[in-house]
Formats: sequence, structure tokens, C-alpha cells
Amino acid sequence: MPSAESTPTSVHESYPVHPTKDDEVSRSGSEFLGGPLGRRALLGTSWWTPVRVIALVAIGMFALGLVQKAPCYNGGWFFGASSQYTHACYSDIPHLYQGRGFADGLVPYFDKLPGDMQYLEYPVLTGVFMEVAAWLTPGSGSIQHQEQWYWMVNAGMLMVCAAIIVVCVSRTHARRPWDGLLVALAPAFALTATINWDLLAVALTASAMLMWARGRSLAFGVLLGLATAAKLYPVFLLWPLFVLCWRAGRWRDFGKALGGAAVSWLVVNLPVMYFAFDGWSKFYTFSQERGVDFGSFWLILAQHSTDPFSRETVNILATLLVLLCFAGIAVLALTAPRRPRFAQLAFLIVAAFILTNKVYSPQYVLWLVPLAVLARPKWRDFLIWQACEVAYFLGIWLYLAYTTSGNAHKGLPTDGYQWAIGLHLLGTAYLCAMVLRDILMPERDVVRRAGDDDPSGGVLDGAEDVFVLGPAAHPPRHAAHFDGPQVEWGNDRGADGRSL
Repeated sequence: MPSAESTPTSVHESYPVHPTKDDEVSRSGSEFLGGPLGRRALLGTSWWTPVRVIALVAIGMFALGLVQKAPCYNGGWFFGASSQYTHACYSDIPHLYQGRGFADGLVPYFDKLPGDMQYLEYPVLTGVFMEVAAWLTPGSGSIQHQEQWYWMVNAGMLMVCAAIIVVCVSRTHARRPWDGLLVALAPAFALTATINWDLLAVALTASAMLMWARGRSLAFGVLLGLATAAKLYPVFLLWPLFVLCWRAGRWRDFGKALGGAAVSWLVVNLPVMYFAFDGWSKFYTFSQERGVDFGSFWLILAQHSTDPFSRETVNILATLLVLLCFAGIAVLALTAPRRPRFAQLAFLIVAAFILTNKVYSPQYVLWLVPLAVLARPKWRDFLIWQACEVAYFLGIWLYLAYTTSGNAHKGLPTDGYQWAIGLHLLGTAYLCAMVLRDILMPERDVVRRAGDDDPSGGVLDGAEDVFVLGPAAHPPRHAAHFDGPQVEWGNDRGADGRSL
């Protein structure tokens, strides 16, 4: 099949891309730090490399997120039902230390728990993470003292995950290391980092993306399988990768990725599955049995309906919606005028799941932050989306404060919370629309406009198409005239021998 049309853009260069030169918001924000990078700047001559600077910024922002939880650490988690909500500092971590048997030395998945939740409802690798933190928590003192320690131990381990994430994002697009600063400075990232254990799966997924960008298909698969053993969403990345490899004819690399993911997932899960199947399967049955919950458009529908959908109906409809989105992404990947970048489709697939799911916990934003930065490293659009997520973060806690404050009604009523959900949905949909526009109009893509093809695509970067559908399969014989150099997409090589 013919390769896609050339896109008018700048010729590929080997020098790094600096956001202060091509991003208006970044340029304006840099005034606080001395202004945009000048043409006489000495690059590569200091210990303060972009990756190190970004890692330190991320750790600093993470520490600010810990400070934001201080009112709960000093009492909100332990005294008063609504205090942790009015201060917006809620975390699952201290509550589940005792609630899931870690304080009593119970073994996750093997030992039954007292109460309604008979087994730990998290995937196996997350359960291991939680158990390791419990081993590092002193078993002496009051239960409040132990829960405080447990949260701090988890916070330290999650901080390592946060550092891994920003380093991997900074290195995935080799010529755009400063894009990692978007992750490091993301306010929703800092606010939600220690609500739950999602950063473990996000760190493994970011590491997998880096391995794929480096052309290490098997390592990508192994890390993605481990990420799926910590949270379900990473497995969705295999679908856009399958479609892109189909378009490029890279079946061997996809097979290595799929095999590595399957083997690593089985290595983690099989022992627990074999010896404690009931405990292992709790995560999956809990997801099915869970009703419509916070943050979803399903909740708005239920609250406005006198006869809301049953749980089974919502499960079916939500599954159909996400499958429809998966099919649409496949069609997009095979018909786009230029093969979409892997990060673009990875973001869209996870965003589609979040938008159609029956629950949206505030920490789920962590899944999208690294993918959003790789898909569309544009400060304006990223900050618009982050503002919507911060609004939702505040909205859910104020709503819970309202529902737990009795007749005092302190907080946000139902109608106000629905507006917060709407902001979250609109913000995510807006960013999806921007990514879709970049795919359909590649000349608007800030990554490709700088001269790259697919820097996170690994073996897909610069590869020719072998299977294309629609108009992309029959490019016009004579391209429209435009001024300036072109970057040919395919096997054409520049003077330095690299794919253009």
C-alpha cells in the first residue's frame, strides 16, 4: 500500500525542542524563571539536565500534595465523619490498613476479612504493594499511630513511582524532555497521588511506553503485563498498538509485546489464582457487582430518573459503549491521512474507558496525565483540562461533606456535584477532541510540527504503511502546493541516516 501523504512541517533536526520557543503559555510562564531560552544559552554543560530538574520538581510537587493532606493526618481521618471531606484531604490508604486486615496481619487474598468485603478487592500486584508497606509499618502503638505510619510508608513508595513516571515521560520523546514538566507540575497529579495506589500501575505503564519508544517490544510487553497485574486499564493499550502494527505490518513486534504481557501477568497472578481463587477473583467480581458510583454520567442519569437502570443494564450498556469507542479508534487508526502516533491512540483508548465507565474516582486522573502529555504536549490545552479535574476533585469532597454533615448541610448539594461531574467530562472530552484534530490534521500536531514522526512509536516511527483504508489508501497524485520544507513519512532518510 502507498504511504500516507507528506505533511507540511519543519525538517527533522537532532536538537531538542524547547517549549519556551514554540508554546505561548510556556513562554509566558517562563518569565517567572528568567524568560524564554535564549540563542546563547549553554546547553548540555551543567549537571542540571532537563530530566534531573523535572524529577526534582515532581518530588517537590508531590511533597506539596503531602502537605495538603496534613489536616487529615493530624485528625481528619480519625475524628469526625466529614472533616476529611471539608478539607479535601481524604485517602483510602489509612482507612484500609485496618479495614482490609493489614493491621491484624491477615494475608491478602488468602485470609477472609470480617465484614461485607470478604477479600481484598485490588489486583494482585497492588495487593503485594500494600502488603510490603504493611511489613514496613511498626506494629506497636495505637491504631491511629499505625495508620499514620502506614500512610507515610505508602507515600514514600508512591513518591518513587511519581519520580519514575516523570523520568520516563521526559525520555520517551527524546527531543522533547521538557514535556515531562507538564506531568511534574500537574495540580491534579499532586492532589490525587496518595488517595490510592494507582501510581504503581501508572509508573509501570510509563516505563512500558518508554521501552516501546526505544524499540524494546518484549520489555514493553513484560512491563505492561505487570501494570495490568496492578490495575486493569493498561491492558487497553494493546488494542491501539495492535491496529497500528496492522497498518504498518509490524506483526512480529506486536507478537513479542503481547507474549511478554501475557507471561508477566500470568507469573504474578497464577500462584494466587491457583491457591486462593476466591480471593484472587474478588477484584473482578467486585467490578461487576459495583453499582453506578461517583463521577460518572451514569450517576447523573440515575439521580434524574424515577426508574434508573439496573446494575446489570448499566454493565451491558457501559461495555457496549466502550467497545464502540474501541471500534471507532480502530477505524480512525486505519483511515487517518497519516498513521496516528501511538501515544495519541493510547490516550484516547484510556479516556474512552474513563468517560463511559460507571465510576470515576478522583485518582483515575493519574492514568491519563502521562498519556495526555505524550499525546498533546500543549500547555494551554493541558491546563484547561487540569482546571476541570481540580474542580471535580474539590466537588466530590464537598459533595461528600454535604451528605455526611447531617442537617448542617455543609458542602456542595447534588446539583452542584453534577456540575462538577460535567466539568470533568467536558474537560476530558475537550482534550480528546484536540487529539482527534491532531490525528485528522497532522500539521496541527505540535510533535510532528517539530519534525518528528512518532517518537513514542518505536518500530512504528517512520515505518511505511502496508494496510490502509479509505482516502488514505489513495493519496492524491499531486499534493497541494505549500511553502517550506517537507518531512516525508516512510523509509526516506535524511543526511544523518535517520528516518524523516
